[in-house]
Amino acid sequence: MNIGGLQKLTLLDYPGKIACTVFTVGCNLRCPFCHNASLVTHPQDAGYVTDDELFSFLKKRKGVLDGVCVTGGEPTLQKDLPDFLEKLKDLGYLVKLDTNGTNPRILRSVIDGHLVDYVAMDIKNSPEKYILTSGGIDLLKSIEESVSALLSGKVQYEFRTTVANGFHETEDFESIGKWISGANKYFIQNFVDSGDLISQGTLGIPKEKMYEFLKTIQKYIPSAELRGI
Repeated sequence: MNIGGLQKLTLLDYPGKIACTVFTVGCNLRCPFCHNASLVTHPQDAGYVTDDELFSFLKKRKGVLDGVCVTGGEPTLQKDLPDFLEKLKDLGYLVKLDTNGTNPRILRSVIDGHLVDYVAMDIKNSPEKYILTSGGIDLLKSIEESVSALLSGKVQYEFRTTVANGFHETEDFESIGKWISGANKYFIQNFVDSGDLISQGTLGIPKEKMYEFLKTIQKYIPSAELRGI
């Protein structure tokens, strides 16, 4: 695995669990407001963690940590992801996978193989504006397949949308709601400038606009929530 970083403790990334977060390098999208841009655009500069170092740490933390979050970048680009997840499961950890949904074959494989316990998939925007939000890269068909795979209910999951000024409007959430209607969990979260962005100058959305987005999406997903407010 190409691991570009390790957060040794998180109480936020895995809902209801004490976990660590593993950051993989590389991504096939170029979302302008990506907050881990260096893992995408300059993977050679990442502070690499070897598999041996990671698993040594995880063996010492058994009984302290509940789970491991695998994020990126985009983890499903890693050829040895299934083997890596299997090793995490063999140690007794719960596994959460973050994905942009562009690799439905791998996503279905790790779900069917019971290698993940929770999947968080980004919904970048409405289908009509996906290419704008993904940096001009059109992988919508694959993303739609991943949405369907999660809606089948074989694994616990959430969909989430990070909103940014100039990219999202109320009508987008009307479209998203129709697209993922029936989802168990959906979160809207505001863009926060991490200082490590693909495109500088991106801004968040005013709070009142966030509530407008929420009201719109709740027509289709009553359980939808704002995250971070």
